[in-house]
Amino acid sequence: MKRAQTFGRWLAAVAMCAAATAQAQLARIELHSLETRTPTDQEFLLGSSSARVDRIAAELRIPRPGVDRLPAVVLLHGSGGVGPLEDQWAREFAELGYAVLLVDSFTGRRIVHTRDDQDQLSRMAGVVDAYRGLELLSNHPRIDANRVVLMGFSRGGGATHWSAIKRFRTLWGPKAPMNFAAFIAMYPTCNRRFIDGDDVLDRPVRIFHGAADDYIPVAECRAYADRQAKAGRDVQLREFAAAHHVFDNKMLPASVKLAQAQTTRNCPLVEEKPDGRLYDSGTGKVFSYATDPCVERGTTVGYDATAHAQTQAAIRALLSDVFKAGQK
Repeated sequence: MKRAQTFGRWLAAVAMCAAATAQAQLARIELHSLETRTPTDQEFLLGSSSARVDRIAAELRIPRPGVDRLPAVVLLHGSGGVGPLEDQWAREFAELGYAVLLVDSFTGRRIVHTRDDQDQLSRMAGVVDAYRGLELLSNHPRIDANRVVLMGFSRGGGATHWSAIKRFRTLWGPKAPMNFAAFIAMYPTCNRRFIDGDDVLDRPVRIFHGAADDYIPVAECRAYADRQAKAGRDVQLREFAAAHHVFDNKMLPASVKLAQAQTTRNCPLVEEKPDGRLYDSGTGKVFSYATDPCVERGTTVGYDATAHAQTQAAIRALLSDVFKAGQK
């Protein structure tokens, strides 16, 4: 009953915001309930069928009326949940004629935000949610399942590029032979090394990150992109010298300190063996936000108009190319 009430409140909140989306000239807004799993890190890495079943919400925005099948972008939010940033990008994509699926990984799980307590939800759960979103769109009469791109922010950015890992696609992806057409990761976590983690799908992976980011430093993403480039994979990092975390959120000033926000910037984590555990490579112990001394508090977020504009242009070009290539 409580879960139904929570979902009902979410639907009511979305309905109140519907008028605000009129600027994007949407033809239709649909509210969907996604059945998903809520695995721990270990359950996820082992592909455990015992991971808890949950229902989460997803809002589908369809930009124009008709019967034609549209390209779509699935959006995964960060530690703050769905907010103005995700809405900002959703509006932009709708104006370009793309459908958008906004996945809310928190409300159905009774989470408001994880910024100060990341142990509330495994970061890997976003991968499961992403693939459930792809399944939903693949069965929708207005969506072209061959032209669905995944994009995520911060926590959701990590889940985005991890969704490109073939092993995780096998463990948690749809049974049908479908994949995302591309992966766009905004300032994601890259300091987790998984078994076979560099073996990714033959799809474009794009990472956008700020060199001034003290929340999730860019160094490990740089190393990841370098490894992938040497292997001949289509993984590229776009780095902005002065940009902080969440540099694309126009609602933010140039710099804001988040004193209590947890960060794993000094936590090199590795899946050393196939036991489903992530280890702190510095201590050799199993990682936990609650107990690992590498976890710190205090981060910075801030808007950077130049980085935002360049990212917008790059993403628009990528989507245009990917969607044209996938069109039958």
